[in-house]
Amino acid sequence: MSYEKPQVIYSSTALASKQREVKDAAREGIVHITENGNGAFVFCSEEVFASELERVREAARYEAELGYTLRRAAKDVAAGHYETDFDEFRRSVTEERANRG
Repeated sequence: MSYEKPQVIYSSTALASKQREVKDAAREGIVHITENGNGAFVFCSEEVFASELERVREAARYEAELGYTLRRAAKDVAAGHYETDFDEFRRSVTEERANRG
């Protein structure tokens, strides 16, 4: 799941009075349960929970890879390992690919 679904909020009394509605909403996404108007619990199906864990795991992996790439790029620029000419850049990429096999 690559998008966030709308947030659904119910009061704790809805767990008893609107049980079917709350369960149906929990099958589709995360349901927030309030007590006295304040957030207290979250409720969702196991499928939604697994999907959200995977989404967050993928986002964390992407962030880590991006951070590594940016740190490496900063080191390369500081060491003078960069090209300003497109043809020279293409040659260096082709050479790098050939060296890696």
